[in-house]
Amino acid sequence: MIYKNKWVLLLSVFALIFALSACGRGNDANNGANTETPAENNGNAAVNTAEAESLYGKNCVSCHAVDLSGGNGPNLQHVGKEMSFEQIKTQISNGGNGMPGYKGQLTDEEIDLLAAWLESHK
Repeated sequence: MIYKNKWVLLLSVFALIFALSACGRGNDANNGANTETPAENNGNAAVNTAEAESLYGKNCVSCHAVDLSGGNGPNLQHVGKEMSFEQIKTQISNGGNGMPGYKGQLTDEEIDLLAAWLESHK
């Protein structure tokens, strides 16, 4: 009985290791960087998704929720359908309608990155 439990435990550990090893694999073409190209990114550069998500988590999640569904702020899950890159960038920079402006708190590059990432949510 003890040997059977050890084998079950060992198999479970190997299955968990296998499952977790498949979880963080990036695209080998870009050395594992987690990037995506939005359809209408005015910067025409690939969006660093991990960096954009980190910025979102530090600055936006308290009002717009982890899944962009909103709360204190509006739902952003499909903001790219409703607003252009420039409109999103302006909203982040200047704020309005209860949202604070982030110009001066975030760099222009960070605002561009967030705008491009949000614009890709269609």
